[in-house]
Amino acid sequence: MNLPAFVQGLRDSVSIAVGYIPVAISFGLAAVHVGLSPITTILTSMLIYAGASQFILVGLIATGGSLASIVGIILLMNLRHIFYGPAVLAKLGEASRRLPVGLLAAGLTDEVFATAIGKLGQQAPAAREYWYAGLQLGAYSSWVLGTVVGAYFGHDWLSQSPVLSKALGFVLPALFCALLLEIRKIVPFRVLVAAGIATLLGLALLPAYGAIIAGMLAGALFSARRS
Repeated sequence: MNLPAFVQGLRDSVSIAVGYIPVAISFGLAAVHVGLSPITTILTSMLIYAGASQFILVGLIATGGSLASIVGIILLMNLRHIFYGPAVLAKLGEASRRLPVGLLAAGLTDEVFATAIGKLGQQAPAAREYWYAGLQLGAYSSWVLGTVVGAYFGHDWLSQSPVLSKALGFVLPALFCALLLEIRKIVPFRVLVAAGIATLLGLALLPAYGAIIAGMLAGALFSARRS
C-alpha cells in the first residue's frame, strides 16, 4: 500500500469534512426528530451514505411513504453516479489498478467526485488509487461522525445556539462553490455555463434531482460537440 498517498488523500478530505460534519449533524437531528432511533440513524449514514437523499428518505418516512416510492425516488436522485463513475475511472487509469472497483465506487459523492476530478491528475499514476481511497475514507468518516453527534447531542447544541442552527445550512453550499472554482480550472467555461443554464431551466420543470441530471447531460453534450 502507498501509505503517503493514502495519508495525503485523508488530508485533502478535510475541506470536504468541514462541509459534511455540520450537514450530517443536521441529518442526525432530523432523523431522530421524526422517530428513528439514534442507532438506526447512524446505520442509515453508514449503509446508504447519500447526503441529500438521506434527508428525503427521512421526509418520506415521516409522511408514511411506501417502500416502493422511497426506493424509486432515492434511485432517481442518484442516477448522476452513472456519469461520475466512468469519469473517475478514466482519471485513475487502468495500468496500476489494484483496489476492487466496488471499493473505489463505495465512497463516491458529489464532493468527492469534484475534488477527485480536480486533483487526481496531480498525483503520480501509481499513487492515484490510494490517494482516492484516503479521500473517500476521510469524507465518509466525517459524515458518519457528524451523524453520531447529531443523533445523540444535536438537539442540546442547537437549542443553546440559534446562530449555529442557522449557520449549518450555509456550510454545504459554500463547499459546493469552492469545488466549482476547483473544477473551473479543468472544465471549459462554456461547458459550465451550458450545464448551469440547463439545470436552472430544469428546476422550473423537474424535481431537483431531474434538473441535476439535465444539467449533466447538457454539459456532456456541449463538451462533446466542441471537442
